[in-house]
Amino acid sequence: MLPQANRLRNRKDFKAVYTRGVHRKTPHLTLRALKRPGPEPDGEAERASRFGISISQKVSKRAARRNRIKRQIRAVLRELLPHISPGWDVAIVVKPTAVGCNYAEFLQELEQLLAQAEVLNGHSGGELL
Repeated sequence: MLPQANRLRNRKDFKAVYTRGVHRKTPHLTLRALKRPGPEPDGEAERASRFGISISQKVSKRAARRNRIKRQIRAVLRELLPHISPGWDVAIVVKPTAVGCNYAEFLQELEQLLAQAEVLNGHSGGELL
């Protein structure tokens, strides 16, 4: 699991990301990202970036297969979290073609998407890890 502060959960937050966020695609994933304005309400200097994963039954009718994909994506996000700029809301939509992907492919595609959306520190998109 991602830390509590890094989870995008509310419907209104997802809706804001979908309507106003930037949109980037790869063959297996779609990323939508929205920069949140202002400091944390409780006085912290920077807000933690939050992530949500959307995967429909179109990807697979089997819940076990969909859950495996979500676990792999969360593991990739945990690995990339230190390199991500604070203050972003990010929604990751899994496409049906992602059923055959492994961890390394998800890592490569997510790193590419986050760099394109300028969510990564330095926006490099090169090998971080």
